[in-house]
Amino acid sequence: MAYPIIALWSHPRSMSTAIERIMRERGDLTCLHEPFLYDYYIARRVRYLPHFDPEPGRPISYEAIRADILAKAESGPVFFKDMSYYVIPRILEDEAFSRRLTNCFLIRNPFASISSYYALDSEVTSEEIGLVAEWTHFQAVAALLNEPPVILEAARVQADTNSSMAAFWKRVGLPYREEAFSWDSDAVPDDWVQVGGWHGKVAASGGIRAGKSDSRDRFRALLEEAPHLKGFLAEHQPAYEALLDMARGQG
Repeated sequence: MAYPIIALWSHPRSMSTAIERIMRERGDLTCLHEPFLYDYYIARRVRYLPHFDPEPGRPISYEAIRADILAKAESGPVFFKDMSYYVIPRILEDEAFSRRLTNCFLIRNPFASISSYYALDSEVTSEEIGLVAEWTHFQAVAALLNEPPVILEAARVQADTNSSMAAFWKRVGLPYREEAFSWDSDAVPDDWVQVGGWHGKVAASGGIRAGKSDSRDRFRALLEEAPHLKGFLAEHQPAYEALLDMARGQG
């Protein structure tokens, strides 16, 4: 029997790991943390990724990762979160895999996500900002399936986690689970250790907390140190706005 596979496609620093933690806390899904990261950074060696200690024995090619996900879904439902830029353009040619997935997309204001990424990796490339690839990916899935996939807004999830995730679960066919909204901050998932430098705040938080809205002030201040980030924003902001418009159309 083939069980559902829910894929949350995102861009870096979009709160995707916090949402992944909620999905893990449900207790009814096999959850995978960025499996296609291994293809992008290890198999293809597009760039060195700091704060990443690869686990031995993991599948590293697109084909092997894909096969591993499908195999896991033979014994139970699967959730994974990943970055669209890891799989573009390969997944655009893999219609069978896209059809097999329940494709969902997560977005966050790039003023916040770019600032957050740069703070952890000042060598970040424009491709790694990720929103252009995500918009390309979204359009391809929408055209393939003749309907737009579900989009989550990070700001809405942070402002009202319970209601936002309840609506998301309903859209993807999962029952409501109250126990998913908090976790033991000392119990870090095993496959987060490899990227611990990226997700320390989520691991220690115990849950999503309402915070300040995404601010442009921090980004503008950052431009004094890294003026090239203005070009990154100009490239990715239109993709974010397009996805945001689609999200708002979903209610």
